[in-house]
This record gives sequence, C-alpha cells and structure tokens, in this order.
Amino acid sequence: SCHLSLGLWGNCCCLSAPNGTCRTPDTGWVWCTPREGFVEGESKKLGLFGSYVDIFRGIPFAAPPKTLEDPQPHPGWDGTLKAKEFKKRCMQVKLTQTDVRGSEDCLYLNIWVPQGRKQVSTKLPVMVYIYGGAFLLGGSQGANFLDNYLYDGEEIAVRGNVIVVTINYRVGPLGFLSTGDENLPGNYGLKDQHMAIAWVKRNIKAFGGDPDNITIFGESAGAASVSLQTLSPKNKGLFKRAISQSGVGLCSWAIQRDPLRLGQKEKVGCSTDNTTVLANCLRISDPKALTLAYHMQLTHLPMPLVHTLALAPVVDGDFLPDVPEKLFANAADIDYLAGVNNMDGHIFAGVDVPAINRPLVKVTADQVYNLVKGLTVDRGEAGANATYNIYTQSWGDKPEQEVVKKTVVDLVTDYIFLIPTQVALDLHLQNAKSGKTYSYVFSEPSRMPIYPYVFGKPFNMIAYWTNFARTGDPNNGHSDVPVSWPAYTNKSKYYLDINHKMTKNSVKQDLRAPFVTFWNSVYLKLPQVADISQSELMF
Repeated sequence: SCHLSLGLWGNCCCLSAPNGTCRTPDTGWVWCTPREGFVEGESKKLGLFGSYVDIFRGIPFAAPPKTLEDPQPHPGWDGTLKAKEFKKRCMQVKLTQTDVRGSEDCLYLNIWVPQGRKQVSTKLPVMVYIYGGAFLLGGSQGANFLDNYLYDGEEIAVRGNVIVVTINYRVGPLGFLSTGDENLPGNYGLKDQHMAIAWVKRNIKAFGGDPDNITIFGESAGAASVSLQTLSPKNKGLFKRAISQSGVGLCSWAIQRDPLRLGQKEKVGCSTDNTTVLANCLRISDPKALTLAYHMQLTHLPMPLVHTLALAPVVDGDFLPDVPEKLFANAADIDYLAGVNNMDGHIFAGVDVPAINRPLVKVTADQVYNLVKGLTVDRGEAGANATYNIYTQSWGDKPEQEVVKKTVVDLVTDYIFLIPTQVALDLHLQNAKSGKTYSYVFSEPSRMPIYPYVFGKPFNMIAYWTNFARTGDPNNGHSDVPVSWPAYTNKSKYYLDINHKMTKNSVKQDLRAPFVTFWNSVYLKLPQVADISQSELMF
C-alpha cells in the first residue's frame, strides 16, 4: 500500500525505489525498470495467503538477429513494454521436417518472480534455464498442453523462492551453421544464450534478483550448452553456478568436428569453392530454405543415430578457444552439479534398435553387436569386441529378453550421456578452486526421459536444485530435503540417486565404475583406426 511509497510514477505506487519495482494499487500490475526501459507484467495471486508471483513474458534481450550473424544489443524502447505474452520460438523445422515454425525475431526471455504478502522481493537467487532439443528444436516456454507450458517457471520460483528466467536461442542451421573459419564462425545459438545471461546480470536487480547469485541450468542440448557456457572465457563473472541435466560439452554430439563440410552441403544454391563467397551467399539466403535444407534421417540409418547429429557448437577460437576438455580452468570458481537420467539413451536406442520397444519382438545378440560396432567405429573391431564383452558379460548362455533390451538402453545411455558427464565432473573437480562439484542419477521410472521433472514433480528435485542455486549446497537453503547429498570429491565419488522414494541408501559411490573405467581407460588405449564421421547423412 502507498504508505510505503518512496516516489510515484503515474498511478504506480513505488514500494521499493532501490529495487526499481512498483505495483499499481488498482490493477496489481508490476512495473520494473531494467536499463532498456519500463516493462509491465502480470501479477498472479497464489492461494488464500496473499502471496503472488509476478510474470513477465517476452522481454527482448537482444535486437532482432540478422541471418547467421552475432546477436546485437537491443536498442531499448520508449514508454512501457507490455510483457504479457510469450513470443515465438526461434525458427526451426516442424517434426515432419517439411515446414518450419517460429520466427527469426525470437531473442526474448521470460521471468517469474515470487512475492510474499508484505514486501517486494529483493536479492533473490536467479535461475536461468536453457532448453534442449538436439540444437535443432525447442523454445523458452516449451510445449503447450491445454495452456500449460512445459517450462512454466512458476513451480520452481514459488517452491524454491527463486527468480526463474527462461530464454530463447537460435537453433538448427540459423544457430549453428559454420564454415569453420572467420567467414562464418558459427555458435550463434551459444552467443544468444550468452547475451541473455549478460542481460540478466545487468537487469535482474530491478526485478528483485541478486545479480551476484545467478545459476544457469539446462537439459540435453541445453545441458551441454550450460557446460560450454561455463567453459567459455566470455562468461567470466556472469554467473556463479551451473547445473547440467543429461549433457555436457564433452558429449560426442556437443561439438561438430567438420563444420565446413556441413556448410557446403546446405542446398540453397550457394557456390562452395570459397568460404567468403559461401558465407556471404548463405547470409542472404531465405532463412526458411536454410532451415529446411538440413534433414535428419530417422529410419534405415547406416550408423547409430548419435553419430548423425551434425549441427552443434564448434571450436571457433573465440567463444570456444579450444576443445572443451582443455577449458575447464575457466570453470574453476563455478559450483557445478551434473548428472543423467538412468534411461537417457532410451529414445536413441529406440531409433537404433526399434525392437526394444516391441514386447513381442526379440533383440538378437547380432543386433547388439552391430550397434556396438557402430558406436565404436573409431577403435575398429578390437573396440567393438572389448565393448561387447563388458556389456554382455553378465548375460549367461540364454539371457532373458528384458536383460538384453536393458543392456541396449544402458549401453546407449553410457556412451551418449553418462560417461562424458563423469569425465566432465572429474575435470571440474581437478580444476576447481572455490567451485564445488555434485553428481546425481535420476531414476524415477519413465519411458520419456526428456520430461523435465525439475519443472514439476518430484518436488525433491526442485528442493535440491533451488537450494544449490541459493547457497552452492543442495542440502542448505530455503527447502528441506529428504537426504543429505555429499559433494563429489577425489576421495569419495559420491552421487545421489534421485527419485520419489529416497532414503539414506540413495547416497551412493562410484557410479557404474566398471563401465566408466572401461570407456575412459581400457577403450582409449586401443589403437584409433578411424574418426567418427559426422554430417555424412544429412542432406
């Protein structure tokens, strides 16, 4: 009410001038003053107790981008920006891959701010979410089910008493096409993410957030993006903590190895002899045609699906000055929490070996061996045999089909997600100065491992995540947790097995140690006979 007033803007009663936030007594709208200008959001009452959440949808954090160019700062606006509707996602293929959705003008973010009854929130921890989607798909609000958006930040914000921000970034060719040199360096999607994080750092104080306590988190390609943001020198000082859910910068699919070949195959009529000419031509091509030129094959693949994911970030000598494994010193002071779902590989495995999802269809030993052979092409027959032997050693003479099918999912989960995540945790630990390290496995039964539980149930996950964002320790903060989660250290490689039935036995050590040792030691000592070729199949 206005007796707290420190000043007036129109009919807006300032409850906290230093915070830059005020509330109109008549409508309940919230106005804030980030550097770019005033914004007006929506205030949503929660239950009967007088608390509420302020929601801002569609605030621009950069100017509308030009095709295949770095994002530029937004010039700001006059008057008050109405931030009440989600903006379109960045241009991307529809699932049919015959048309596109979204817009090139897509660099917007959304903010959820929890408020109590009596005073405007100040110095709240801030959590910035980066969505997944194989660097090809996705949007800051996620899919819409009957007006319920998948990445609605309200649940996390209210339960954890944190500010949640979700951001858009360019995907597909418009986000990650590159000639591998300065003419078309690529990483436009990563640079969009960086610009959004920098916007939050500059402006979140006006929304009641603490600019010195920002956590970035994401899942799948978003998790790999989070990892790469921690490794880029461009982000020094912008955020304090990071959470990678099912993806790190060391995943085989997180970096494209031969970007020029991909750029040359973009079938939009450009000459490919000279990268300057090619880059200029691609930049003036129709964005829709560019987006549709990349086609992802999902049936009759001559190699495992993971080796066909060609569009991704690239080592550009600038945003990513070196290969990810050599950049962990940049994350020395960042608290890092990372882990996987125990069935993360299920979707990939279902494409590679469709029979795993068909109860009446058998998976044969030959099919498993052929999958192993496809994954281990860089180490040839010796690699295939060694890998097959360790994954089938518990089979016996006549393994049950359930065992065989689980082996396929475990193999693919390990290769695509779990092993690189364990390497990233170890590298973070080795390079850490003040930064702490935490490891987890999420084992809630689900056939859809991409469902982002942290945005809803089980609430344990929200509690750990938001405590970590607040204090750097998932056990301490605003929320009670069922089990104390010890840090991952050189002495004891603890991890937490997260599900809805947690006990002290959920704290475990040495996650899948025999397989981690095999991939990171035994396998790597085998002679390399080939490079894992990417981008052969895409056009």
